[in-house]
Amino acid sequence: MIVGILKEIKIAEKRVSMTPAGVISMISNGHDVFVEKAAGEGAGYPDAEYVAAGATILDTPAEIYQKSDMVMHVKEPQPSEYDMIREGQIVFTYLHLAADEQQTHALIKSKSVSIAYETIEKANGSLPLLVPMSEVAGRMATQEAAKYIEMPQGGMGILLGGVTGVAPGTVVVIGGGVVGINAAKMACGLGAKVYVLDTNLERLAYLDDVMPANCFPVMSNPTVLRDLVKEADVVIGAVLVAGAKAPKLLTRDMLKEMKKGSVIVDVAIDQGGCFETSRPTTHDDPTYEVDGVIHYCVANMPGAVAKTSARALTNATLPYAIEIANKGWKKAMQENKEIKLGANVVQGEITYKAVADAFDLPYTPIDKFL
Repeated sequence: MIVGILKEIKIAEKRVSMTPAGVISMISNGHDVFVEKAAGEGAGYPDAEYVAAGATILDTPAEIYQKSDMVMHVKEPQPSEYDMIREGQIVFTYLHLAADEQQTHALIKSKSVSIAYETIEKANGSLPLLVPMSEVAGRMATQEAAKYIEMPQGGMGILLGGVTGVAPGTVVVIGGGVVGINAAKMACGLGAKVYVLDTNLERLAYLDDVMPANCFPVMSNPTVLRDLVKEADVVIGAVLVAGAKAPKLLTRDMLKEMKKGSVIVDVAIDQGGCFETSRPTTHDDPTYEVDGVIHYCVANMPGAVAKTSARALTNATLPYAIEIANKGWKKAMQENKEIKLGANVVQGEITYKAVADAFDLPYTPIDKFL
């Protein structure tokens, strides 16, 4: 199979979907790899390293799409790429279609085989290709909140960890999954008072066992959330429903009761956001203010730490990419249910129910094609 590695073109996105080490592994399995010129430079991988690994460098995305059986991205295809996607071509990347109707219709029109990193799911319900970027995004969420709560950034001007004789700041993390626990670890490490909200008692019991004494796992409900956000200096939204739109948990009414100069970070913004007042922002213009509360809603947070992110992402995606390349997408899905669950749009039909439901469009079970 010919595998094409595209350069990311989303604003301020520096990650790359495969490192040179990944190229070596793909080639050792008998496949050819084409890499778009300068695709890895932002993550610290010049073209020469890809050539040394055995890849062929192509100048344009059009060439990559034209010549590749499977194309790989980090972020979703952008509008300028829609017409380049060929019928039957495998598109393997983060798609987040439930929050992107335009892209959904474009992939339907292309009749490609679009496999989403974020809906590949293990038998235990974990999402292996979301985990590495969720770890990065969770840790970054606290890091960014600590920055934007400083007065020069428009925040109220507190140090999350406090100092001797001065109480620490309060951080509320909504969601105790991978993003949430990583955000909470960072906040606890800074010395903040941290609440982690979740609706799963088993998860709360686990958090109670593994988190430090300044972390307080709490059963979530609207009343508890309303009370805690009044106290919060920082609120981090870390809620995910696999492949579907995120629920709006922090409402505008709750926001009005928050402290002026507090910060909210919506890590769920790729899936539409879990705060009612959230809208996507970029690394170039990351924040805006509503009712005196600073909103940080960057849709590709890990792109700011591309060197770390590219390595972590390749570690996770490469085994699946190799399996798809070795077997072809049909056999890979027949033999690996995890990959089967990644099928979002196949040959003009939506094959992931949450995406169909998001836009009230017809749903076709993937088994029709297998």
